[in-house]
Amino acid sequence: MSQVLITAAELAASQQGRNPPRVLDCRARLGDNAAGHRLWEAGHVPGSLHLDLDRDLAAEPGAGGRHPLPPSDAFADTLQRLGISPAVPVVVLDDMGGQLAAARAWWMLAVWAGHPDVRVLDGGLRAWQEEGGELELGQEVQPEPSRWQPSFDDSACMSADEVFSGRELKVDARSEERFRGEAEPIDPVAGHIPGAVCRPSAANLTEAGRFKASETLDAELPRGEAIVAYCGSGVTACHNILAYAIAGRPMPRLFPGSWSEWVRDPSRPVARG
Repeated sequence: MSQVLITAAELAASQQGRNPPRVLDCRARLGDNAAGHRLWEAGHVPGSLHLDLDRDLAAEPGAGGRHPLPPSDAFADTLQRLGISPAVPVVVLDDMGGQLAAARAWWMLAVWAGHPDVRVLDGGLRAWQEEGGELELGQEVQPEPSRWQPSFDDSACMSADEVFSGRELKVDARSEERFRGEAEPIDPVAGHIPGAVCRPSAANLTEAGRFKASETLDAELPRGEAIVAYCGSGVTACHNILAYAIAGRPMPRLFPGSWSEWVRDPSRPVARG
């Protein structure tokens, strides 16, 4: 896969180039569906468009968990509305080091939809401001729609039944406390999928909120012949998949429903500790 990160300085330079990227602001707050757009309205990278976690990057909560993938045709409509095609580079950002929900947008665009040039702004909005980038106010300007019809790669995903019966190493992106079942602030059951290992998504970042060096990530990320990434609802799991890509390692498959789907079936086993 092509380079997956972009620095704030590189983004600023690319915006002056002949083929500037489409910048998608993916800021969100769990439990407040309107927060992302409010944050965008309060100040955003000039020219950026808001991409909403709940509206654009997920379907309605239900049997597939809290943030199931939207139908592929619905996501294709979103990409067309945003004027995105393979000829348009894309940069995605949030304000949490990519954990919510820039990495999810990257995965859906680059891995699932197959866009050839999607990058995550390393350090997000904080890095942009630290580099001297200004924030813009004002109403969103809708671009000319595209006609792109992506060819979605559903093999990048795993269903709950596949996870239940499979032998892949399960890598959990939630915190150690949630993994061990000591705390569960969101889902009705605490614990983790038996046989899983914990790799909190926050461990992929430095104290400055940038991704660790590829060599460091390569040394730290769990190893297995085949890996499936999960978290609470399939969002921060994408941050771990992104980390594998940065490390130059084969990317895990995603269990989109993650823990929030797993625990909907009481027959599925739960581990703690």
